[in-house]
Amino acid sequence: MIRRVLVVCIGNICRSPMAEGLFRQAIPEVQIGSAGLSALVGHGADPVAVQIMTKAGVDISSHRARMLTDAIARDADLILVMDDQQKQHLATQYPYVRGKVFRLAEATKQDIPDPYRQAPEVFHAVFALIENGVNEWVKRINSIG
Repeated sequence: MIRRVLVVCIGNICRSPMAEGLFRQAIPEVQIGSAGLSALVGHGADPVAVQIMTKAGVDISSHRARMLTDAIARDADLILVMDDQQKQHLATQYPYVRGKVFRLAEATKQDIPDPYRQAPEVFHAVFALIENGVNEWVKRINSIG
């Protein structure tokens, strides 16, 4: 049974907070968190990400970035990353997480590019990928029970 899901990206201010917000809304009975490999610790979510999420009916304005740590990785039942490079990094840094780390867009075999400091259109495209990935994982998590 999956009780704790962790979403990981680089800075923990764009992609993972958006995914975390969508997961929290879709499966409130599961503990959802996010962290960054090189987190901008203490920073809020990117303003464009906050705006997109608000339009989607999800408030991530209180999000604060945090760094991925051994304890956070160990505590998660499922870790979702944005690309294969992050997946490999986790397998090297935290070998015990192998088998519970997958790409958020695993179902479509896609990496989700980083929209940081890019145009709002890029954020919207990334949001669509994240939303699709979250929807697929929610189906899987719910089917496991």
